[in-house]
Amino acid sequence: MTERSIGFLGAGQMARALAQGFINAGLIRAESISAADPSALARDAFAQIVPAAHLCETNFDVVERSDIVFLAVKPLYVTPAAAEARTALNESKLVVSIVAGVTLAALEKNLGVSRLIRVMPNTPCLVGASAAAYSLGRGATPADAEIVAELLQSVGVAIPVEERLLDAVTGLSGSGPAYGYLMIEAMADGGVRMGLPREVALTLAAQTLLGAAKMVLQTHEHPAMLKDRVASPGGTTIVGLQVLEDRGVRGAVIAAVEAAARHADDLGK
Repeated sequence: MTERSIGFLGAGQMARALAQGFINAGLIRAESISAADPSALARDAFAQIVPAAHLCETNFDVVERSDIVFLAVKPLYVTPAAAEARTALNESKLVVSIVAGVTLAALEKNLGVSRLIRVMPNTPCLVGASAAAYSLGRGATPADAEIVAELLQSVGVAIPVEERLLDAVTGLSGSGPAYGYLMIEAMADGGVRMGLPREVALTLAAQTLLGAAKMVLQTHEHPAMLKDRVASPGGTTIVGLQVLEDRGVRGAVIAAVEAAARHADDLGK
């Protein structure tokens, strides 16, 4: 990828994570990044993460400086952000939206351009482990798809999907890191309950989930098969699994993904 300039309309947590992830991956220089946000706290946080970036006064200024524009505001603020940016937008700019729930059709109407790609990333992009999916707008070209795939794959995994599936992606991988953190915290608490020092329990819990995820991705075996190999007859693991089943953990996780996906759809309305 040749050197391009990237701008963020919105300087919140996801924008900061992507910006730092792109820089860490060596895909762009910090000086080629710009951002704007009405919140002084968000701007200050962005400046701390990417001190060499340009903090602009307006979204218009960000668009003027950028070849690729990331729309990174909350769904509620898409319309005002678009109103400020659209006079600087044209089809020479690639717009990448990471706004949950807002469709490509709605974005095109608000922004006045069709060269759009809608993306759902997640915060582990900061450590090169993002799980992202993306869908192309009607004006996006195959070259645009390659650019976005390269950006996203530099900080993790990127999968093209039909737009109708992006809300499900939001509920699964968009919100999913929080589910994983909850599980790590709970496992560590269990270790502490049984006498382990907190730091030891937390390290073991996090590494255990990391290892389990790597096993799934690298062996390409079904998680149920891998689970059964750990759960030996009459052993400790099957006893623990029975407790999880009795407490409805599997059903609760499925319901959490579904609820988050449905809420993503609501946010875009």
